[in-house]
Amino acid sequence: MKLRDLVYRLYARRVEGRLDHAQVPKHIGVILDGNRRWARADGRTTVQGHQAGAEKISELLGWCAETDVEVVTLWMLSTDNLDRPAEELAPLLGIIENTVRGLAADGRWRVHHVGTLDLLPARTQSVLKEAEQDTIDREGILVNVAVGYGGRQEIADAVRSLVLEAAENGVSHEELAETVDIDAITKHLYTRGQPDPDLIIRTSGEQRLSGFMLWQSAHSEYYFCEVFWPAFRKVDFLRALRDYAARHRRYGG
Repeated sequence: MKLRDLVYRLYARRVEGRLDHAQVPKHIGVILDGNRRWARADGRTTVQGHQAGAEKISELLGWCAETDVEVVTLWMLSTDNLDRPAEELAPLLGIIENTVRGLAADGRWRVHHVGTLDLLPARTQSVLKEAEQDTIDREGILVNVAVGYGGRQEIADAVRSLVLEAAENGVSHEELAETVDIDAITKHLYTRGQPDPDLIIRTSGEQRLSGFMLWQSAHSEYYFCEVFWPAFRKVDFLRALRDYAARHRRYGG
């Protein structure tokens, strides 16, 4: 073992040993950013970058399991990403499909799709539906796979669902207007019934949410990490948890 690797492991163990598990976020959202830039910096193709990013997901979920995180939301493909050139989008969708199949086959995770299925190709829709159905009775970490996801789209879909439900129940426009509130819309989000994210992590150094979980993140803490997603390490994850715990204690959360 190289000295650098040994020092890294000892440091990671030290950070983990000082982690207060009572202060660990129950729901973590992760914006998996930087696959293409990592690939360019490493002399690899864009597809190789996306594949490396996909392979990092199982590591992240393992770290979450070790630290008692209960819900993880992974932003894998935004609605804006659907406008990418076909030569990039097609292999990316294939990687996502294989990743989702792998999560379902793992046996530890409960997979739930968040996003607009109708925007996705039929094969991708089928993979997402099957993974969700096959894992619905599991008790492990709930893994929200955000594919074809946009924050504004989610709110629009929630309002549309609310209006359609009211129409099916014979509720008039006036009656609906009187009952629409925060709770009513929340019950129609993709993540209905789940706790809001306590912590949102974004890799690659970008310091913006780009529409990720706009409704649910009103009270979330944010952690922006400089490394590209494929290079994200356990120590980076632990630092995010440590930072969250420090803020939680400081503000009396």
